[in-house]
Amino acid sequence: MKVIKLGGSLLEQPEALSALFQSLKQSDDEVVLVHGGGALVQQWLATAGLHSEKMNGLRVSPEQHMPYIVGGLAGAANKTLMKEAIAAGLKPIGLTLYEAGVLCAKQSESLGQVGVCQASEAVSGLISDLLAQGYLPIISSIGFSDSGDWFNVNADDAAVAVAAAYNADLLFITDVDAVLDGSGTPLSHLNSESIQELTRAGVIKDGMEVKVRGALSAAKRLRRCVRIGSWNVMNNPFSGTQISE
Repeated sequence: MKVIKLGGSLLEQPEALSALFQSLKQSDDEVVLVHGGGALVQQWLATAGLHSEKMNGLRVSPEQHMPYIVGGLAGAANKTLMKEAIAAGLKPIGLTLYEAGVLCAKQSESLGQVGVCQASEAVSGLISDLLAQGYLPIISSIGFSDSGDWFNVNADDAAVAVAAAYNADLLFITDVDAVLDGSGTPLSHLNSESIQELTRAGVIKDGMEVKVRGALSAAKRLRRCVRIGSWNVMNNPFSGTQISE
């Protein structure tokens, strides 16, 4: 099984989404998609006149914001992906982390309803059943506790939790083909040491630094390599950048 984490920027790139889903249509791999959609959530909150702020990169999510966050992520973002998947001839089904067997808990009072995924030995059989019937599970980064509290979960963390639960490979699909070195050449492999060196030199920075560090954290937790790249990584296992400890 492969878990693919889709970068939120892809939601605004229908051509890239179409290419990704066409690639999935031709693939024999069992695939589960996990996504966020921070830009969309920001738009919904602003339209509702609600002020949104971030703390340590995480969106503070008070309870009164949650209907908009859930509607943006599990609703509009999820169904946008389903729309593109159906157009490509796939059979998508929209889910939250709960249906995937991943339970969540509140990360801190200061962040409101921001959730952290909890380790669990109870893996839902639903995902396996859906894959066996030819469905493409598309999981939003909305989570629930076993008592029904809902949470806004960082999409990278959500993807790692799903991959860990099913012992699956993890791919981070974004809007770039690979991580680049200082001369613009794609890097085939990075590890903790090389990431530190390139970050210190200012080669890996800003949004790419966030992506790379997230992939490194995932590789450490999963104890296996994680790949960053565009939708092309589905067709070419040697494309993109492989991240290891």
